[in-house]
Amino acid sequence: MAGKKVRLALIGAGGMANRVHYPSLFEMDDVELVGLCDIVEEKLNETADKFEIQNRYSDYRKMIEEQAPDGIYILMPPHHLFDLVIHSLQQKLHVFIEKPPGITMEQTRQMANLAEANGCLSMVGFNRRYLPAFRKARDIVREAGPINQCVATFYKWHTGGPYYNGAIDVLSCDAVHAVDSLRFMCGDVAKVSSIVRSLGCAFDTSFTALIEFENGAAGVLLANWQTGGREHTFEMHSAGASAFVDGDGEVVINLNGERRAQVFTPQEVAGNDDNRVYYGFYHQSRHFVDCIQTDTQPESNFRDATKTMELVDRIYHSTL
Repeated sequence: MAGKKVRLALIGAGGMANRVHYPSLFEMDDVELVGLCDIVEEKLNETADKFEIQNRYSDYRKMIEEQAPDGIYILMPPHHLFDLVIHSLQQKLHVFIEKPPGITMEQTRQMANLAEANGCLSMVGFNRRYLPAFRKARDIVREAGPINQCVATFYKWHTGGPYYNGAIDVLSCDAVHAVDSLRFMCGDVAKVSSIVRSLGCAFDTSFTALIEFENGAAGVLLANWQTGGREHTFEMHSAGASAFVDGDGEVVINLNGERRAQVFTPQEVAGNDDNRVYYGFYHQSRHFVDCIQTDTQPESNFRDATKTMELVDRIYHSTL
């Protein structure tokens, strides 16, 4: 359908929808927002007014039936996601969802199975993969040779209770960004050893893992929700090249023994100071729309996301 407008229906009028997803779609000349669904009327109307969406619904099934979109954005809490995704795939719609892709690996796998059986394109919003600076850094390191080591860190100071009142765990729901980034850097996983701790909470808050990838590279996950504050960084190394990536700060490249041979910011690479753009949110939606236009499976599709959720499971089940 190259050259035509992609007709998208939208479910959910929450914070992420309004801050990053719908503003990105609204800017795209080849996208038509044909309907919005939310059960909270005030949120529905405020969001629809903001993005000039005429057709408004409290029943997503009715929206799909009446609007017959090409694809659908389903931006719901993870424990409310599965049935909506399955129904949309049964209608043979292309589907975009936020992370996490359900609350279990099995849910993700079943969504992948149905998407493939019905010829649907699918995508999970692992936006870190789509940071322009992260992708540029990976390209630079790969130019020197295969990546032999990678590290993903994610730290927070979490003072609240369990996520969604315990419907889903921290690693599957949020620290999964770091898990997926390891796969983005080094590929499929061979072996895992881990340490999982609660650190005084009534739920797990600390996740340390050593990962051997099928290509022989080594990876390290360092995630901890009982720290001094938010930090989220990535490292990649090959023979002669290293990249240290801070998506909110700067990217440092060391080459052939020269420290800081290249230094650039995420904003510089993206050509934009808006977090929605330089932190990958715009680019992931652009990727999804481009894939619909070219009938190409997105990079972070449901099958690929199943591998990320499987790695989450292996971290839990491979504790020392």
